[in-house]
Amino acid sequence: MKKGYALVFLAASTWGSLGIFATYIYRCGVDSFTMVFFRVLFAILILGFYMSIFRRENPFSVPRGRLWFYALYGFVGVFLFYTLYFYTVKISSAPFAVLLVYTAPAFSVILGRLIFKEPITRIKLMALFLVMTGVLLTVNLGRIVFRSLAIVTGVSTGIVYAFYGVLAKLGVRKETPERLLFMTLLFGLIYLAPFSSYSVPSCAIPYLLGLAFFPTFLGYVLYNYALKEVEVSRASIIATVEPVVAIVLSFFLLGETLSLTQTFGAVLIISGSILIHTNG
Repeated sequence: MKKGYALVFLAASTWGSLGIFATYIYRCGVDSFTMVFFRVLFAILILGFYMSIFRRENPFSVPRGRLWFYALYGFVGVFLFYTLYFYTVKISSAPFAVLLVYTAPAFSVILGRLIFKEPITRIKLMALFLVMTGVLLTVNLGRIVFRSLAIVTGVSTGIVYAFYGVLAKLGVRKETPERLLFMTLLFGLIYLAPFSSYSVPSCAIPYLLGLAFFPTFLGYVLYNYALKEVEVSRASIIATVEPVVAIVLSFFLLGETLSLTQTFGAVLIISGSILIHTNG
């Protein structure tokens, strides 16, 4: 079980680099849908190469009866999640979108109970309180600007994010995490294609490759492996270390300031994750 928690922590740490890569990609003039499209495309190529060469697997070798599951997973976990997330950013702000994405642990606790019969313990609720408070502080609540519609789309993003974990948990019961991710990304790519531009400036390519490798290929493979042994609700709570990593990376790489309030929020998030880890 402890290994599974470590994998969730590592996965969330790679996701924390997403904002760094996205910042550099936006500076090259790439729009959101195109960025996600190439992120997914490059991740598919990396994952396909890895599976074929190192694992001797055919990435496309899946039963036809499972295609409906991958079509659903690709729609929810890739297309719907990023559509809602980026639209929330557009009509409000990035901090507000991040805040509502991390309502996901609360929904994960509920879904874990309903679908997998995972117990709702006092430790989980305490950890959930710590991480939710920490997220409020790390995204700098005082500067958040939003419209009422953003609440609907933002909370919907959190619900979709929680369902991602549920579908991943169901998927790894029958497939390897690599094949699960490959087919999910493939269907997600199909859904994204009509909304994307098919050319990007050369300056964006190295950052798109980094985005594809670290927070996509590596992050989701690690997370899917973790879900083989970790409860969905616990994994979702631990994964809230992502904004902490994002803030630290932004401080060192982008020169952004790190306030005392954000530091305290980060401590609360890490404390909640440690609480779950040590009481597994």
